[in-house]
Amino acid sequence: MEFPVMPKATAIWLLENTSLTFLQIAQFCGLYILEVEALADGDMEPGMVGLDPIISSQLTADEIKRCEEDPEASLHLKHNLYSSDKKPARKYTPLSKRQDRPDAVAWILRYYPEVEERDICALIGATKNTVRAIRNKTHKNMATLQPRSPVTLGLCLEPELECVVAKATRAKA
Repeated sequence: MEFPVMPKATAIWLLENTSLTFLQIAQFCGLYILEVEALADGDMEPGMVGLDPIISSQLTADEIKRCEEDPEASLHLKHNLYSSDKKPARKYTPLSKRQDRPDAVAWILRYYPEVEERDICALIGATKNTVRAIRNKTHKNMATLQPRSPVTLGLCLEPELECVVAKATRAKA
């Protein structure tokens, strides 16, 4: 279940501006009912400013009104700014591991030549030019490359690699 951004601040705003029950607020914000009661008493997080879920597009005024009229109803999140259906940001590769990328590309091209350039780039963070150069054996350090698994180098996770290989295998078939 998804919860609102800044759940305690959202709970404070709901406590101050609505007549929702503690249980409704706790369920919506993903908090324990005792936490909501402590927020209402001012025992927890003194001085914290509430976050308006209507302005942040997480709730509608109609949804709040509906739940105020029916104490058994549950609030439903309208929109989560950090929902999981967004495209993930490009992975950051530390400076110490960047020189290992060509080795990882060489390993993938040796054992899984059917994997496309764009998939290798997305998996490891290498550029298309690097992948092409290694595939064509024109890379500037081709003589010193040692094909090593990107998983053991820490450039990707095993499930990510398996997913890319399975995708390439399906496309080839």
